[in-house]
Amino acid sequence: RATFAALAPARSFEHTGNMEASDAVAALAALAHDGRLAAFRLLVAAGPDGLAAGDLSRALAVPPSTLSASLATLSHAGLVSARRDGRRILYAARLDRMALLLDHLAADCCQGRPEVCAPLAATLARVACCPPPGAPA
Repeated sequence: RATFAALAPARSFEHTGNMEASDAVAALAALAHDGRLAAFRLLVAAGPDGLAAGDLSRALAVPPSTLSASLATLSHAGLVSARRDGRRILYAARLDRMALLLDHLAADCCQGRPEVCAPLAATLARVACCPPPGAPA
């Protein structure tokens, strides 16, 4: 069985276990909206430090109430975490959950034929921004 981890260079985060189909459906449904997808992509770009809700709202040019609903949906799907920093709430993408989702989607990609997954492997190699732990930078 091919997995996301086997198709791409190791990332700077670890994940174990399998994502249930119902969790994958919830994650995909949460991302299936222009505004939520844009928010998630900005949070992925921000990395583990995340972004304050106000900064995210301004960057996306959406009202805070709209952003709040979007973040609640993403959080409920397990794709976003929140933490308090003084008076601010910082939101961050859950890269471990994103990895599980990608792993779930690509789990049976090649059926033992690596050439079938070559386009996916090439894409993952192209977007890999983080060298595996211990690898030369």
